[in-house]
Order: sequence, then C-alpha cells, then structure tokens
Amino acid sequence: MAHDSHGPGSAELHDPETDPLATYVLEPDDVRPLLARVVASPGAATHTSLAPFTGAPIAAVPLSTPDDVVRAARAARAAQRLWAARPVRDRTAVLSRFHDLLLERQSDVLDLIQLENGKARVSAFEEICDIALVARHYAARAGRYLAPRRAGGIVPGLTSVRVLRHPVGVVGIVAPWNFPLTLTIGDVLPALVAGNAVILRPDPQAALTALWAAEQLEEAGLPAGLLQIVVGDGPSVGGAVVENVDHVSFTGSTRTGRVVAAQAGSRLVPATLELGGKNPMYVAEDVDVEVVAEGAVRASFVGTGQVCVSIERIYVREEVFDEFAEAFARRTRELRIGSGLDYRFDVGSLTSAAQLATVVEHVEDAIGHGAAVLAGAVHRTDLGPWFYEPTILTDVPAEARLAREETFGPVVALYRVASDDEAVAAMNDSEFGLNASIWTADTARGAALARRVHAGSVNVNEGYVATWGSVGAPQGGVGSSGIGVRHGREGLWETTRLQTVAVQHGAHGLFGRLAPGRGPRVGLGRLYGLGTETWPTVYTELLRVMKAARLP
Repeated sequence: MAHDSHGPGSAELHDPETDPLATYVLEPDDVRPLLARVVASPGAATHTSLAPFTGAPIAAVPLSTPDDVVRAARAARAAQRLWAARPVRDRTAVLSRFHDLLLERQSDVLDLIQLENGKARVSAFEEICDIALVARHYAARAGRYLAPRRAGGIVPGLTSVRVLRHPVGVVGIVAPWNFPLTLTIGDVLPALVAGNAVILRPDPQAALTALWAAEQLEEAGLPAGLLQIVVGDGPSVGGAVVENVDHVSFTGSTRTGRVVAAQAGSRLVPATLELGGKNPMYVAEDVDVEVVAEGAVRASFVGTGQVCVSIERIYVREEVFDEFAEAFARRTRELRIGSGLDYRFDVGSLTSAAQLATVVEHVEDAIGHGAAVLAGAVHRTDLGPWFYEPTILTDVPAEARLAREETFGPVVALYRVASDDEAVAAMNDSEFGLNASIWTADTARGAALARRVHAGSVNVNEGYVATWGSVGAPQGGVGSSGIGVRHGREGLWETTRLQTVAVQHGAHGLFGRLAPGRGPRVGLGRLYGLGTETWPTVYTELLRVMKAARLP
C-alpha cells in the first residue's frame, strides 16, 4: 500500500509547532463558539472526540440530557410558527446564500470533516459537493414542490379541489458519524425549506462539523432558534428527540432503526429511516476491465468504505473474472493511504477503534473460513491507530460473517457468476436493498437488469455517485435498508403533511357571494334534494357522462 513518507509515523501525539497534522491545532477560541451552540445545561458532562488520524483529543463536546431536548423542542416550536408563515421564496433564499458560503469557506469545513472522521480530503470534498447540490436544488425547486395542486372534484365545474402541503412542525434528525456534513445538514435543508424547525442530534464524534454548518446557516439568514442542536448517545438523547418531534429522520444500523421505528410508531409519528446495506456490484463480460476496476476502487474504498452506499460484494462474469481481479487488486494496491489535510491521499483512516475491530473480525473470520486475500488485510499501525489497508477477498464462503453482514469498512469480496440471471439472483440474496451497481457496455441491457435488482437505487456504469448526486431523484432503501427517502421532491415531502380542501360552489345560489341566495341552487345539496330515490339515478347518468368525457 502506497503512503507518503512525510506523514505521521505513529499514533503518538504530534508537536503542533512542527507537525501541521496535529489534531490539537484547533484553536480553543475557534471551537468555543461552536460548542456554545449545543443545547446543554451549565456544567454538563462532556464527550472527548478523538481524531482518527492520531487518536489525540479534538474537543470536549458538551452532552445534552433529555430535559435539554425538551427545552430545545419548546424553542424550536416557538420559532417554527413565524418561519412557516414566511413565503417559500424567503426560505429558499437562505439555502441559496448558504450554498455560496459553503463553497467560499469549504477549506474550513474540510479540515473539520477530516479531523472528526478520518477520511481522505477527496472523500470529504464529496460532502461539499453533495450539500451544495442539495442546497441549490431545493433553492430552485422547493417553491414548485410545495405549491398547491389541483385535483378533480366530485361534481365537475362545481367542486374545486386543492391539495396543500404544510410543514409537520418540528423535525428530529438523528445522524451518524460517517458523513459529518452530508447526513446532518443534507437532511436539515429540506426540512427547513418546507417550513419546519429542526432538532438535530449529530453523533458526538461529528458534532463540530454540524455546529459549523449551523453557524453558516444563521449567517445566511436562518432565524435563531429554528435549528436546535443536541449532542448525546442514541438511547437517551436520540430517544428523547423521537419523543418530542413530529417527524423523525434516522440514519444508522438496522437494529437501532427498528427501535426508532417502534418508538415513533407508538406516537403515530412518521419516520424516515436509512439503515444498513450489503451493496452488490455486477461486472458483465462485455466491459473494459480497466474502466470497471477503476470504478470499483472508487465504489468500494471512498471514505475508507464507511459509506452507506459503498460496494461490499462484487459478482464478476467468469469470462473476465481473472482479468478483472488482477486489475482491481493492482489499482487497490496503488492507492495512497495517509492522514494529510490536503489532497495527497486517496484513503484515510477508519473513524474509531470499534469500527476497526469490526473490520478485523470480519476479515479474520472470512480467512478462517477459507477466503483468499488479493490485496490488503493489514492494520497499518505505522500510519495511525485505526488505518487499515483496502482489502479484496475471494472464495468467501456463505457461512462467513463477511458474506452477509455489513462490514462498513474498506473490504470487498469477489464472486464468480456464469450468467446475468445468476448475478441478479446473487445480488438479491440479501435482507438489504440500499444500493447496487451494474457495469456493462450495453446500457440498455444494464437498465433492464437494474429493474430486476432489489435495491432502492441502482447505478449503471457507476458505483453510487450517479444516483446519489442526482439530487432531483429520491434515494432510499428497501427491505432491511429502511423506509422513506431523501432527495428530490419526495425527500422534501417527507417532512410535510397533506391537506385536501374542497370548495363546493353554488350551495348559496349560482352567483355565490356576488348575489347570495339569488339564482338557482346547484351542487351536492341540490342533488341530495332530489330525494333518496332520484339522486342515485341522476348521478349514475352523470358518472357515465364523466367517463365518456374522459374526466379523471
């Protein structure tokens, strides 16, 4: 595995006078105003977040309590009423200004993302791209997505129907650690532009990035109080969020997602859940192997594999298996691994000791069951405490944990298949259905195969970026990968409630308010007035007329 010889050589603390990568290079005066945004009581307990590159402390983040969540909800509800009453164009203007601030100040948040998460800078930049795309999209389209729409009335010409969308009120977002910006602010923006207030619970490991983004949103014009940030563990603080909001958005494990769904369901509160995945890729026999190998490296190892939609299993047609395996392994071994706060490296560190332990357990278990290593499978303690080389395995048996459990790290397994049908069956042989990828020179064939795959999104000739970055389309999972979506109009609609308003004309005379009581009374009242024997006959004929006229 290639790495920069000038990078840190151990997991020890580094001298900030000589090493720009020292995690305590963060100035206390810079961190203090961010931490002050956490809704927490005076003298609150703290969580010390650690920098994955070195294991050194970043900051002592105040921890909220369930009582703090109640206080945050009260403040959010007070702010939301005025926000919902403002025109949509005022709300979209905030997103537009936030978009510009994000791009202008990206270097600041890139540093925070890397320090909190450990990913390479190029992977952190994907989060900038994602949030900029989301902000721009909803700034341009939210007005259209939220506009009332007409619907056909029971009596054509006399019943006018409008379907309205209202904000639900307060949206609770319980976010994970693996995408400090994308999976926090990416869900905050549509909720806000729909007219809601938000209580955001970032993972304690990723709090600084979320707090930085909140600061930029207020500078962009977001009224104070609309975005409340609480920090704490899932069972206590996350559970309190679910108990105090009108919609829940949760990203995390399937096991925890079931708990969140049950808790939300007991309150009859809707929930959007993006959960686990074991995302497959299929490589057909007609591909350019080098092109696909390059794509597979990105799809499997971006973000050190700690990406909800990254690829963990690859099914390769036997005609090109050996050639693909060689190219994939070669490109993987060429990846530059290191901890620079710059663009020198392709792969960074895992985020925590716990995540490293899962990766090591899965790889060792697979090898113990007979799997072969094509690349990686090495814990790189020379680079830092939690670095692990991108790993490719073959001959992974079904009984190995790696075969079915989500690893959530830089590990992928290769399998041979003899046909499209075998590949699709293997891809669908999982409880999960979040993302999938198909590579073929025949795009029509790829699109046809994609429709057969049990996944919320399928990329043809790309790993995950094509669907994820197309923010006008919904992104979500099926099966044990979750319910609901983010992105697109459907993602915006998740945090709205529907209301149908039907206005019946003619009940007070044909001329309505212009001449109340004058002119013939028409409409449903007049129809019912025909009597219980006559009006069904009349309406039967009207139903026939409406069908003949092709009325919807």
